[in-house]
Amino acid sequence: LSINQSVILFAGATGDILPDSLPSVPGTLPHFMKEPEDAYIIKSNPIKLLCRAVPALQIFFKCNGEWVHQNEHVSREYMDQNTGLKVREVLINVSRQQVEDFHGPEDYWCLCVAWSHLGTSKSRKATVHIAYLRKNFEQDPQGKEVPIKGMIVLHCRPPEGVPAAEVEWLKNEELVSSLTDDNIDTRADHNLIINEARLSDSGNYTCLASNIVAKRRSSTATVVVFVNGGWSLWTEWSLCNVPCGRGVQKRSRTCTNPAPLNGGAFCEGMSVQKITCNALCPIDGGWEEWSAWTLCSVQCERQRRRECNDPPPRHRGKMCDGPSDTTENCTGGMCTQNGKLLHDVKPQSMDGSNDVALYSGLGAGIIAVTVLVVAVMLYRKNQSDYGVDVIDSSALTGGFQSFNFKTTRQGNPLLLNSSLQPDLTVGGTYTSPICFQDSIDNKELFDPLPDIKVKVQSSFMVSLGVADRAEYHAAKGHPPETFPRGLNRDYSNSTVERRSTKKGLLTPNGPHLNPNKDQLGTTGVFGHLGGRLVVPNTGVSLLVPHGAIAEDPSSEMFMVINQGESSVQTEEGFEILLGPEVTYGPPSIDLSRPVAMTIAHCAEVDADNWNVQLKRKTQDNKWEEVMSVEDESTSCYCLMDSSSCHLLLDQPGSYALVGEPLTQAAVKRLKLAVFGSMGSTPMDYSLRVYCVDDTPHAFQGVVATETCRGGQLLEEPKILPFRGNTFSLQVSIQDVPQFLWNIKPFTTCQEFSFSQVWCSNQQPLHCAFSLERYSPTTTQFSCKISVKQVKGHEQILQVYTSVAESKKESVLFFMQTDCTVTSQTGPKAFKIPLSIHQRICATFDTANTKGKDWQLLAQKLHLDRNLLYFAKQQSPSAVILSLWEARHQDTGDLDSLASALEEIGKIQSKSTADHLSLFSYSVVQDIGDPPHC
Repeated sequence: LSINQSVILFAGATGDILPDSLPSVPGTLPHFMKEPEDAYIIKSNPIKLLCRAVPALQIFFKCNGEWVHQNEHVSREYMDQNTGLKVREVLINVSRQQVEDFHGPEDYWCLCVAWSHLGTSKSRKATVHIAYLRKNFEQDPQGKEVPIKGMIVLHCRPPEGVPAAEVEWLKNEELVSSLTDDNIDTRADHNLIINEARLSDSGNYTCLASNIVAKRRSSTATVVVFVNGGWSLWTEWSLCNVPCGRGVQKRSRTCTNPAPLNGGAFCEGMSVQKITCNALCPIDGGWEEWSAWTLCSVQCERQRRRECNDPPPRHRGKMCDGPSDTTENCTGGMCTQNGKLLHDVKPQSMDGSNDVALYSGLGAGIIAVTVLVVAVMLYRKNQSDYGVDVIDSSALTGGFQSFNFKTTRQGNPLLLNSSLQPDLTVGGTYTSPICFQDSIDNKELFDPLPDIKVKVQSSFMVSLGVADRAEYHAAKGHPPETFPRGLNRDYSNSTVERRSTKKGLLTPNGPHLNPNKDQLGTTGVFGHLGGRLVVPNTGVSLLVPHGAIAEDPSSEMFMVINQGESSVQTEEGFEILLGPEVTYGPPSIDLSRPVAMTIAHCAEVDADNWNVQLKRKTQDNKWEEVMSVEDESTSCYCLMDSSSCHLLLDQPGSYALVGEPLTQAAVKRLKLAVFGSMGSTPMDYSLRVYCVDDTPHAFQGVVATETCRGGQLLEEPKILPFRGNTFSLQVSIQDVPQFLWNIKPFTTCQEFSFSQVWCSNQQPLHCAFSLERYSPTTTQFSCKISVKQVKGHEQILQVYTSVAESKKESVLFFMQTDCTVTSQTGPKAFKIPLSIHQRICATFDTANTKGKDWQLLAQKLHLDRNLLYFAKQQSPSAVILSLWEARHQDTGDLDSLASALEEIGKIQSKSTADHLSLFSYSVVQDIGDPPHC
C-alpha cells in the first residue's frame, strides 16, 4: 500500500477522517522538533505530553503499546517562519487514574509516531510516574559528643519518594553549605561530614529532604564539641622541706592546657608530685692537732699553730671556734725587759713552786681515772648492743630459787593461765585493748583484772641480794568467766568469719601459722536512717549517715578485710602498709552523702617523719593514690588520730593506708606477745614470741592461731616503738633456771632483719624457744623475754607460768558482750539523737554576716582542715557530725560536743546563742549530767 493509503486505513481504524490536504515533501522523513518528556503526576493533577515534528502528515501517540484514541489528541499546525515548512504539534493528557490502572511489567510510557510521504518516525519513550514522598526518614541523624579536631559524621537516609528526595542540612535553622566551608562535605550519600571539629561546629543539626511533592524534616541531632583537659608544664621542684637529711620535694601542675570545656574529661593523674630528697647536712669545721712549739725567741716567747681542716667546714657548716695560733712565755716569766734571760734571779717563793707541782699531779690523776671509766662504759655498751647469748643470772646463785605464790579467788580472763601472774617489777597496771568496742553503751573497754596479790622472788633478785618483793593489786568484784556474757561458744561461726594469715612467715625454730583462709567481713541492710558496720576486734568500722541512702529501697552493704597477702604495690624499702586493706560496697550503691570509714593504723604519726597516703584499687586491680593525708582534696577527707584513720568516702571500693618514711626517726608500733604450750612430749615446753604491727586486726591473726593450737597468753601484750633506722630486732630469753630447765643451744638469742620487721605489712612474725625440763616434778617456769631493736628501744616480757599437765578449756581473748555486734541500723547506731542532729544542721548550714557557721563548728570540733571538702557538700554540718561520730564511736563523748556548742553560742548572735544553748542542754540531757557538773 502507498503511504496515503496507510494513513487513510489508520484514520478509519481510529474513527477519524484525515485532513484533505497533506503537505508533500518528497524524500524526507519526519523530524521531531520536540519529543515527549518524562513526567510526574502530583496528587490528582493530570500531566501533558507534547510532540512536535516537521514535515509530518499526521502525528499520533502510542501508550503502553496501544494507540491513543484520536479524540484524545489535541493537534495544531502552523508555518515555521525560518524554514517555511509546516509544523505539526500534538498534545495528550495522562491522568492519575490511567497510571494507577496500568499493571504492566514496565512503568507507564508513551511515545508519538509521525508520518510523511517517505515513511514514519518514532519519538523516545516518556515514562509517567505518580509522585510522592513518605513521612518517616529511614535513618535520622544522631547526636554526638566529639573531641575537638575529631571527625563528625552525621548519617541521614531520607524517606522513600518519587522522584528521589534531595537532602540539605540545617545548623541552628540555617542552611549548611560545603561551597563556603572547605571543612564541611555534604555530598556523600546524604551524610554530613565535618573533617576537623571546631568549637563553632557545636549546634543542633537537622536533615531536610524534599522533592516536587513535599518537604520532610528529620529529628534534631545535637553535636557537642568538647575539649579534654590537658596538664600544664610542671613547676620547678620546690626546695627540700628539711634543712638536713631525707625530706620531700614537690612540684605541681594545673589542668589548664587546655582547661576542660563542654563536659570534657578532667586531666588524669596527680596534680602534685613528690620525691624524696637528701639535703646535704652542714659539716662544722674541726681543729687539727697543734703543731710543735717553735724555738724560744729573743723575746722569750714560743708559738704554735693549728688549721681548721679536721674536717674543713662544708655545706654551710660553722668555722672552728677558738684561735688558730697561740703564744706563751718559754722561760716561766723569767725574762728581762730587753729580752735577756735572768739566770741569776732568785725565785720569789719556793713554796709556790711546790704547790703548782702538787696540783698538777692531782689533776693528771683525776683525768686518767675519768678516761679509764669512760672507756669501760663504752666497751660494755658496745657489747650489750651486739652481744649474743645472755648468761642467766641464776647461774650465779648456784641454782633455781623457789617461788612463793599466793592463791587467788579468781583469774584474769585475759591471761589463760590466770593463777600465775606477771612480774610486777617490770610493769605497772595495764589494760591493753584486746576487743575493739563499737557499741553505743558507755562501757569500759576491758574487764578489770581480778583481785590479785602476788609476791614473786626470782633467782635474779636473790643473786643480787634484793630482799624486797614486788606486790600487785587489782580491782575486785568480777567473777571469772570462760566466755563473755551473751557470747556463746559458737562465736567463730557468727557473721564474722575466722581469720587467715599470710603464708611463709619468718618463724625461726618454730612452726608456720596455718589458720583457714576465709575472708573476714560483715554485711547489713540499711535504709534512709543509715547505720553502722563493724568488724569486731579489728579496729575497722563503717558509718552510713542519715540520708546517705534513698528512702524507698533499702540497700545491702558489706565490708570485708583482706586476709591474705596484700595486693598493694609498695616501693621496696620505702612504702609500707600501715593498716588492713578494707573493701566496702556494693560498687553499684548510690550514696548521696559520704560514708565514714575507720581503719586502725600502727604509725606514730608525725608529718615531719611520715608521708601517709590513701590508696584505692582501680578496676584493673591496680592501686592509685587518692590523696596524701597532709594535702587538701575535694574528692575525699582523711583525719589521722594517734591510732586510727577516719575517712570520708563517696565511692565504694578497696582502700589502704600506705606510709613512706621521710626520715630515720619514723616510728611504727609493734605489739609484742608471748604464748606457751606443752611440746610433743610431756617433758617439752614451747615459748612463742610474736612481733606484729600494732593494729587490732593484725593481733587477731595471732590470737586465732594460738587459740587453735591451745596456746596460753603468758603476759600482757606490750608495745615497742620500732624506728626506721635500718637496725634489726633481737629477741632473747634470759634468767632461765638452768638446773631445772634445758634450752636448745644457740637459740637463746634470735634476730629479725630490719626489712622483715619494717615491711611485715600487717602479717605477724614470731620466733620459738624450745625448752625441756629435767624432772617431771618441775611444774613451774619463769624467765624474761627481751625484745630490743639494736640501738633502739627495748621491752621486757616477764613470764611466770605453771606447766603442770592439765586439760584447760579454750578461753577467748575478748571479754566484752558487744564484741559480736557487726551491724546496727537506725538511730541506735549513732551517739547524737536524730532530732538534735537535724536541728544542728539546720542552724549551722545557714549563712550569716560573719560567714558560714559550719566553719566555726568544724573549728570547735577540731576538724578545721581541708574545709574545701566540707564546702562542696550539700550539708557541711551533717558531714562534720558524721566525722565526729566516727572519731568518738568508742567514747561517745557527747559532753565535748555540748561544750563546743556552748562556746559557739557565746560568740554568735543572741538568737543563734539561744538555739545553741538549747542544743547543748538537749545533748547533755541525752547522756545525763556531765562528770564535771
